[in-house]
Amino acid sequence: MGAFDLTVGVLLLGLFFNTYLYGLVTYQFLVYKNTKFNDAPWIKAIVGILFVVDTAHSMVAVYSAWNTCVTNYNNPASLATVGWTIPFTAVATSVAAIFTQIFLGHRVFKLTRSTAIVAVIGIFSFVGFVFGVYSGVRSGIINEVKNFDPLTPFVITWLSCQTCADLLITVVLSVVLARARTGFRKTDTVINRLIRGAIQTGLFASLFALADLFSFVLHRNTNLYAMFAYPIGRIYTNTLLDTLNSRIELKLMNATIGSENATNTGAFRLENQSQTYMPGVQTIDAKIANSDDDISAA
Repeated sequence: MGAFDLTVGVLLLGLFFNTYLYGLVTYQFLVYKNTKFNDAPWIKAIVGILFVVDTAHSMVAVYSAWNTCVTNYNNPASLATVGWTIPFTAVATSVAAIFTQIFLGHRVFKLTRSTAIVAVIGIFSFVGFVFGVYSGVRSGIINEVKNFDPLTPFVITWLSCQTCADLLITVVLSVVLARARTGFRKTDTVINRLIRGAIQTGLFASLFALADLFSFVLHRNTNLYAMFAYPIGRIYTNTLLDTLNSRIELKLMNATIGSENATNTGAFRLENQSQTYMPGVQTIDAKIANSDDDISAA
């Protein structure tokens, strides 16, 4: 193993993966902008804010690679400090997390109508945001990696709360949607697609957040934590955009369900309570015995 594999090497891997994910974000953003969704202004605002944050953060990531590999070439002492790029990463990630969780928390509320569940998600999300911003600012002030010990409890709180919010959202969405299964193949295909999206919603971000946390706590003398930290924001934005753009696929699925509606005895509705479906595609209706539940698909 080379002398800089766990410092420069792992940092570059994280930056490369971040750049790849930013390409996916750009593609999904263009798909979203070019599709006539009837979304509420606040949803469009969140999408715009996250795309701007992702663009700025990805530019910072490229600068970080240049600064490490070119400007400070043959200057290993520079690896002992974080400069301003790592603090910016913590703040940008916290912003991406809280905006995505606001959107998904709204989705959970439309599905469950439970203010208690949404309040718990909101507390985890807000605490994670506050501690994430604080950790970023504080790391920039401390600067030297060897002096990061006082930062550990704040980073643990930040990433733990962020992960708890993500996992709670994932579990709630998965359970509610699973209960909506009808037993009819075509209808359940739509439900299964929504469940898959719900699992993707928090799983990948949680895995990277936990990897970032354990790397920071256990391997602080390396840049392993940075390898996981840089892409987290892109994962959040991809999650949100995939959730929104999946309505295109659901619209196509909707066309195959109509023939099944006339043969069964009850009805349920997958409804966009937040008015995020395209005009004319507000609901996906299918028949199910003894069910009057409204389930938001976005």
